Amino acid sequence: MLDIRRYDIYRKVPKDLTQPTIAGAVISILCVAFITFMIFNDILAYIFIDLRSEFFIDDPGREGKIDVQVNVSFPHMACDYIGVDIQDENGRHEVGFIDHTNKVPVGDGGCRFESRFEINKVPGNFHLSTHSATTQPDGYDMRHIIHSIKFGDDVSHKNLKGSFDPLANREAKESGLNTHEYILKIVPSVHEDYSGNILNSYQYTYGHKSYVTYHHSGKIIPAVWFKYELQPITLKQTEHRQSFYIFLTSICAVVGGTFTVAGIIDSTFFTISEMVKKQQMGKLT
Repeated sequence: MLDIRRYDIYRKVPKDLTQPTIAGAVISILCVAFITFMIFNDILAYIFIDLRSEFFIDDPGREGKIDVQVNVSFPHMACDYIGVDIQDENGRHEVGFIDHTNKVPVGDGGCRFESRFEINKVPGNFHLSTHSATTQPDGYDMRHIIHSIKFGDDVSHKNLKGSFDPLANREAKESGLNTHEYILKIVPSVHEDYSGNILNSYQYTYGHKSYVTYHHSGKIIPAVWFKYELQPITLKQTEHRQSFYIFLTSICAVVGGTFTVAGIIDSTFFTISEMVKKQQMGKLT
């Protein structure tokens, strides 16, 4: 009858033929601690998502269009007077854009202005002013609080690092008669999650200046301008998660490699200690 035990490559040594040592115990404790530490780090690397970034010359997203979200409060201007005008180098000049626009009265005669619209991928501007109002107010006060100015798809739920809304919560406290001008440098930013879903958003930096400007009628009619220009470089961020195969391979490598190295170290220590004992007993030849 075939004895399958003859094929066992992991032959067992009887326990009464093994010899425990202090060095072996120390090495075993260190070995287990090291394996635990490495496995813990491998689990973290497997669970958490790695974000890889790359730059290239391109402008992704919808052909020729960028979504814009505007949310600004004017504590001292009534909603009847506030509107948004859009201009660009393609010849667009739209005064008093009203689609997807919401005006909410706030405080004592103030207004919170919210709007969503599209701009062309060419230099241009949009500005909040009283230009589209049927009647002008008796007095102007364009002090404002910017809650949000965003371009492209909303990525706030992704908690990404970047300059996606640097104007958020900016408050202009200068004279109410000042015109405010924000110069925006916009960089396309693509985010692809580990499932392959793509969000086309835009990061931007800004500069600001305020000044007094006069209408052709000679009156001071202030406004809040956002002048933008797109940059030719695109940032792509891709989520990457370690595969289970690599995770399992890493665990096996850590456990097997650690036990192998620990066994070599223990064997070396044991051999040296035996040689020392024999030397002391005068039996070393």
